[in-house]
Amino acid sequence: MLVVTATPHRISFFGGGTDLPDFYRQAYGAVLSTTINQFVYVTVKNHGKLFNEPYRLNYSQTELVDTLDRIENDIAREIIRKLNVPAPIYISTVADMPSGSGLGSSSSFAVGLAQAFHAMAWKRPQAAELAELASDIEINVLKKPIGKQDQYNAAVGGMNYFRFNPNDSVAITSVRVSRERIETLFDSFLLLWTGITRDAESVLKNQKKNIDNRMSELTAMRDMADEGLSLLESPNFSIEAFGKLLDQAWRTKRKLTKLISSSMIDEAYEQAMKAGAYGGKICGAGAGGFLLLCVPPEKKRAVREALAKFKELNIDYEPHGARVLFPHTHVTSATGSIVSAIAATN
Repeated sequence: MLVVTATPHRISFFGGGTDLPDFYRQAYGAVLSTTINQFVYVTVKNHGKLFNEPYRLNYSQTELVDTLDRIENDIAREIIRKLNVPAPIYISTVADMPSGSGLGSSSSFAVGLAQAFHAMAWKRPQAAELAELASDIEINVLKKPIGKQDQYNAAVGGMNYFRFNPNDSVAITSVRVSRERIETLFDSFLLLWTGITRDAESVLKNQKKNIDNRMSELTAMRDMADEGLSLLESPNFSIEAFGKLLDQAWRTKRKLTKLISSSMIDEAYEQAMKAGAYGGKICGAGAGGFLLLCVPPEKKRAVREALAKFKELNIDYEPHGARVLFPHTHVTSATGSIVSAIAATN
């Protein structure tokens, strides 16, 4: 049995940071975000009997281990444990983005791996189930100082408004706009690679410590998610208004901790604004990764020239969350019909 899944990366527009339990358990959090056409691909299969190791993992490194506890990839280890996946097992993963880029890669991996193991067991969990499983592993088991938005983005897919309630429940509202409006939005984006990968956990740990002292800023950022949703769904939608709200959100977010930005990022951002950008932000926790800019089409050339040292990544809207790309088995037609059914419904 072999399964391949594809799970999208995400861009968060407004409200990032309010999905941390330390905030939303005091006052609900809200995030407005979208998935993009950049993916984490996960392959899982029953490992061949001629190999000596019960567990083989291929990602940025290779692991050949004889017990579950010796697996160094903490997300893979704990998902295998949580789902009681029997050895021998082989896991391989590749991604369109480097880790530490601010586009939610670790949570996309967690969701995609969980989806693959469920498919191997002939199970089709709901998107929210996958998101909660991945959140439980990362937040409760591994004690990562992160929120739930990345897992929900990866599992659900598309453009959504997520509300994180004090009782730990999550309400999902799909953004209902035309394809034309989505194209207008994405046509205004420039996504530029700063060349800096960073440890999001160190930024988020510092941010987490400051939550009680930054409640006013976080509340304002949460409310911007509501405002952003209203802008997107308004019959008088304006890219300029959306970009200026991004600028307001970024300048507010920078107040949460000094680790979110740097002199290099601040300089690049101001150069983009002088060249005609409406606004933007560093994706994810901050400190590096991708710089997202909202730019009127006629100003894109000037902004590109001002930030010529950064590589541009062309992106588009991705409407789907984690999905199974390839179930395959060598057994007979009866089981083969089950495989075909799973493939058809994903």
